[in-house]
Amino acid sequence: MTAAATDFSLPDTDFRLRGLARGWLWLGLLALIGSGVLSIVLVLSRAPQFQHLLPAGDFFRVALVVHVDLSVLVWFISLGGILWTLSGSTRALGLNRAALVVSGLGTLLMTLSPFVGRGGPVMANYIPVLEDPLFIWGLVIFGAGSVMLVGRSLIAAPAWAMPRNGADALRSGLALGLMPAVVAILAFAGSWLTTPDDLTGKAYYEILFWGGGHALQFIWTVFMLVAWLWLASACSARVPMTPRIALLCFVLATVCALAIPVAYLLWPAHTVEHRNLLTFAMGLGGGLPILPIALAALLALRSGAPLADGARPLRAALLSSIALFCFGGLIGFTIAGSNVKIPAHYHGCIVGVTLALMGLVYHLLPRLGYGLPARKWATFSSYCYAVGQAMHIGGLMWSGGYGVQRKVAGAEQALRSTQEVAAMGIMGLGGLVAIIGGLIFVVVVLMAIRHRGRAAS
Repeated sequence: MTAAATDFSLPDTDFRLRGLARGWLWLGLLALIGSGVLSIVLVLSRAPQFQHLLPAGDFFRVALVVHVDLSVLVWFISLGGILWTLSGSTRALGLNRAALVVSGLGTLLMTLSPFVGRGGPVMANYIPVLEDPLFIWGLVIFGAGSVMLVGRSLIAAPAWAMPRNGADALRSGLALGLMPAVVAILAFAGSWLTTPDDLTGKAYYEILFWGGGHALQFIWTVFMLVAWLWLASACSARVPMTPRIALLCFVLATVCALAIPVAYLLWPAHTVEHRNLLTFAMGLGGGLPILPIALAALLALRSGAPLADGARPLRAALLSSIALFCFGGLIGFTIAGSNVKIPAHYHGCIVGVTLALMGLVYHLLPRLGYGLPARKWATFSSYCYAVGQAMHIGGLMWSGGYGVQRKVAGAEQALRSTQEVAAMGIMGLGGLVAIIGGLIFVVVVLMAIRHRGRAAS
């Protein structure tokens, strides 16, 4: 153990905050369940063995829209609700409850819209949409709930002070994550006000969500970094990083988001210069702080500290998260043109964030008043999900090398060679394995919720 070793974890909080955190957990779980059902459709629609058994075209794209919005937007915001609630004070609890209710209503409308509406899918980056009034209203209502959550979290955020311990550093990191959240809100509003009136369809939504979508990536990165440090400490390890160095990493992960309002001041949202600055800022902020915190977490696990049986699921989630995020990041350097290497890249990074948050959910279940997750199944779920996603991403990367286009399915993929068919077959098999891992995660969490206060083996 070094003198700089630190315990990064948040202490227990007021029971009222735990109750609200449970509500945000339920919203995230329901979103994952809906997303998991739709992901089965997506994988089968692309797998060569099954793609002819399912309708393609809009059927695939409608499922993809709702899958992405539930598994990324709703799930991550819900986990933000947990983290910002537990790290803040008890001020403005009513606003937090209202944010949860409004966000839940918006999620419900978005989930129902494919079954009761007739809107066409628009595959815009970051937030794809269905051009249907029910879906649009659901997205707007969910956005209003998210704005309320950010507003309440700003009110309840701890007063600024140089961190003295790991808990202070995590609180400061989560508070810093509110800065890109405010930037995202301003960017969405700025794009809505400045987007040319004659634009429609994908061109309109692409510009509308581009700036704010970039800002959201900074928030997800902070959540992942906080989870890495917290999980490493929860594995009975002392992390070889001082609170101040951790704070510096959190600053690096968020300060580049300030380039987004600068881009809006210098160029209109639809210009190439505007888009290029945002892309550069995201790459810088999403890259600089990753390596030091990842290395600190890995060194902590190698410190020789004994690992309790209950910490094995946390270690599995931590290692899987780091591996998948780095895999996705490396794929990003190989992208050339518009093909399925692009979803391979962001799937790796997004799955890295998801695995970290899944591990954190396992760790927080007892603190929220629920039972311990089943150790063996919880450990297996992370490795299963990670291996499946690695196969899924690897198949996409291999297919992208042959020019297979993104956001298409079935015959639209125009798979010609044996290698292309094999690559997409690996993608489909990996996707199914990942779905199994995700379903096991949901079942493990639901069983822990059912068995409040009881240990599981």
